[in-house]
Amino acid sequence: MIVEHKRLEEKISSLQTQLKSYPKEKLICAHNGKHFKWYHSDGHTQTYIPKRNRAYAEQLATKKYLIALLEQFQHEKTAIEYYLRHHNTSSSAPELLLQDSSGYKELLSPHFQSPSQELLNWTNSPFEKNPLYPELLIHKTVSGNLVRSKSEALIDMSLYMHKIPFRYECALSLGETTLYPDFTLRHPYTGEYFYWEHFGLMDDDSYSKNACSKLQLYTSHGIIPSIQLITTYETKEHPLTSDTIEKIIEQYFL
Repeated sequence: MIVEHKRLEEKISSLQTQLKSYPKEKLICAHNGKHFKWYHSDGHTQTYIPKRNRAYAEQLATKKYLIALLEQFQHEKTAIEYYLRHHNTSSSAPELLLQDSSGYKELLSPHFQSPSQELLNWTNSPFEKNPLYPELLIHKTVSGNLVRSKSEALIDMSLYMHKIPFRYECALSLGETTLYPDFTLRHPYTGEYFYWEHFGLMDDDSYSKNACSKLQLYTSHGIIPSIQLITTYETKEHPLTSDTIEKIIEQYFL
């Protein structure tokens, strides 16, 4: 609980810092038939946002999402503080026997370490990352990762929000070839491994051919699309959406 409380404090501080860089106005989405119109409000006046200013609307939408995430973290932090104030920790509490200072830990941890703790350790442990083109890691995510595209940032954000253990661009050896899947994931309840590749330039012939070769490599090593391998695709005209990501996460992990 103490470790989680510290983690929440760090995330709250990070979100508060991020939010300072967003516009002060609030976004309002109003139904317009089957579509929506966007407005920004300063608390008194609502002003229409034309479609050509989509980037501004996206900023305001992201701000609203981050505020909701911040409130969630603050509620969780408050709940943990309440628990810590009222929880009477016995000197013989079983979790104390698994602490580093306990002489029993080495003997007990292989048998009694909870899956959640094992997954937390896995998530926070160092790992071999993709060394190629670090200058392209330009999108900072809520989880603290630097990723290569806005779509990857959306995936990262959703995984983080749903507390799915994951690593970004972690090395994976397939025979004599080393790949760096966009996301290596663990099922939050079973610990089972999954891999998520997002193919973002499928309207480019060279890129799509390389994507097909990569899928063949995965399949030849028993990592099968729609089973252990999650794949998403996009083109300029058909970008990846948050709704698609949420449906995939619900299908595989919730």
